[in-house]
Amino acid sequence: MHPFDEAIALSRDAEGVFHGRTTPEYWNMVGPFGGITAAVLLHAVLQHPARLGEPAAMTVNFAGPVPEGPFRLLVRPVRTNRSTQHWIIEQHVQDADGGTSIATTATVLTAARRQTWSASDFSAPLQGGPQADQPPMALPPGVPSWFRQYAFVPLEGEMPGAWDGREREGSLSRLWVRKAAERALDFCALAAFCDVFYPRVWLRRAHRVPAGTVSITVYFHASGAMLDAAGSDWLLAQAQGQEFRDTLFDQTGQVWDRHGNMLATTHQIAYFKE
Repeated sequence: MHPFDEAIALSRDAEGVFHGRTTPEYWNMVGPFGGITAAVLLHAVLQHPARLGEPAAMTVNFAGPVPEGPFRLLVRPVRTNRSTQHWIIEQHVQDADGGTSIATTATVLTAARRQTWSASDFSAPLQGGPQADQPPMALPPGVPSWFRQYAFVPLEGEMPGAWDGREREGSLSRLWVRKAAERALDFCALAAFCDVFYPRVWLRRAHRVPAGTVSITVYFHASGAMLDAAGSDWLLAQAQGQEFRDTLFDQTGQVWDRHGNMLATTHQIAYFKE
């Protein structure tokens, strides 16, 4: 089984509750990589027998830590319309004292779309994939294990080479990215790709302060057919911060296929400490 599929694997019990467990391949600094948590929650919706259509949007709120080990997901559609469906998901984990608590909540919008006029106001800055002289970045020792599940070709805004505290203007990062071990693109994988960016505050300040996502929203612009066409190929991803203030900052991001088709846009707010 591909490490990604192992990480999002779920079983469903007789009461309709989903069960999964964390995997070391997608571990971050103090818990699972946020992108894999988003993928797991979306996977539960996609496996639900009542699901209508394909994902259009999701918001994930990281309310507390997710420890190593098992978790359960409560997944329910709260309203189904003719062409849209609204979902609420809760991730329950075991506490150190043996009790349980909610670590993550999410809302998901699925939709039965029909083909219409389409256009983009945000064109891809480049197309075609990495050039022959752009090999994947060699990851430094000691990075969290989830980094090694991806191959990165940085184009702009690499992680600072020296943490010297020299503040820079702007926090744009742009890179080609794909799975380190080939795996076809789907909605769960796309949700995780939307969180592959390191904290913008690190780039802006060249100071590696504690930071982490509090809430992330992903808007899915691609159909399942578009994701099938992208396959396991390189994706172009970029992110940029917008405002850094009083322990919180936000950032926007976009993900395209190599041909310049917009697949998803994302927005998140994160905390940082001094």
